[in-house]
Amino acid sequence: MGNPAATDPIDKPWTSAIWKEPVEGPIWAGYEGLSGDTQVARKSHGGPERALLLYCAEHYPRWRAEWGRRGIGPGAFGENLTVSGLDESTVCVGDIFQVGEVRIEVSGPRSPCQTLVRRHRRPGLIEEVQGTARSGWYVRVKNEGWLERGLELTLLDRPYPQWPIDRAATVMRNRAKTPDESALLGGCPALLADWRAKLGAEAAVRR
Repeated sequence: MGNPAATDPIDKPWTSAIWKEPVEGPIWAGYEGLSGDTQVARKSHGGPERALLLYCAEHYPRWRAEWGRRGIGPGAFGENLTVSGLDESTVCVGDIFQVGEVRIEVSGPRSPCQTLVRRHRRPGLIEEVQGTARSGWYVRVKNEGWLERGLELTLLDRPYPQWPIDRAATVMRNRAKTPDESALLGGCPALLADWRAKLGAEAAVRR
């Protein structure tokens, strides 16, 4: 489900699984991610906290228009699921969705990284993603099962409506300037564990 070898803009070899292509037929979604999917940088991708990456389909026409590129579409941001009708302003940390027989829980925003920059050969892409809030979001798999194209996502629960993905990303990015909001975000039990640890550590230092 990815192209493991690529070359960065200055032609240094590198390895990534960010190249994703649409797949046909059912695929197993387990607690660690999709069957057959590879995560090279396991510290920031994959595992129970980041089992799947979701990305808004409606972002792609905007990227194509802004970049003047036609070939930007589903999978281009390394996501496992491209979804319609949901984005970073309407999805919240802790949301529980049912997708077919799979139940997922939103764990937090995707932090844009240099792998994404290399994938698209755009040195300022991290700032572009942050400025537009088109980051995508990670989910945990709470109930394993089969996924396939065309399934609907049904919202089952929203315990933390105060933490839409775009707000959580902004607070994390500006955490040194907004200690009160950062402390609130760090206290959200559904948030990515490493984010909570980082926010908690910074709060302890400030005290």
